[in-house]
Amino acid sequence: MHSCPLCHAQSTRLYHQDKQRVYWQCVACELVFAEPDSLPSPTQEKAVYDCHENDPADEGYRRFLNKLAAPLLARLPAQSKGIDFGCGPGPALAQMLEKAGHTMALYDPFFAPFADVLEQQYDFVTCTEAIEHFHHPAKEWAQLLAMLKPGGYLGLMTKLVLDAKRFANWHYKLDPTHVSFFSRKTFEFLAQRDGLELEFVADDAMILHRPWRH
Repeated sequence: MHSCPLCHAQSTRLYHQDKQRVYWQCVACELVFAEPDSLPSPTQEKAVYDCHENDPADEGYRRFLNKLAAPLLARLPAQSKGIDFGCGPGPALAQMLEKAGHTMALYDPFFAPFADVLEQQYDFVTCTEAIEHFHHPAKEWAQLLAMLKPGGYLGLMTKLVLDAKRFANWHYKLDPTHVSFFSRKTFEFLAQRDGLELEFVADDAMILHRPWRH
């Protein structure tokens, strides 16, 4: 048994085991996570990421990202300042948001390792198809929130865990760099704990709003 890497609860249970890995689930926040000893090394991660074909010019990829971009743009004030965390080698979402009139910073530990941008705060933060790669989700979640101004929006995309039966045959877990698996319950837990307003805007996209405190 392992403590939860997201909420640090000590109560976890075996969720699934196959030839590739063992997966645990937190009883408190319901995060499903890969056995810590099975996490890929940075070199192994980079080799997988280099095979990804997330071309900003790919219309299909832009349509996929628009599941988050469109509802996020509907909420943002004009000329907002944002950061795309985990932007990868082809920051398509950032380009889409810049085209809509917003200013974007980029961060990715492999492809845009600009630590200075993590010290600033933003009107919005995006993290698409990256949160499932987090080895230390408590630390990385805290980083996302630290960059978010009061009144700001956190836009996320990741495939969600539905139940153990479907997880057993889920293609998403076959990527060796996918190690943290969130569900609706996980995001509801985080929103309640951290005082955020949560809205699911698509099956695999959600927006959290940090309300102004008076």
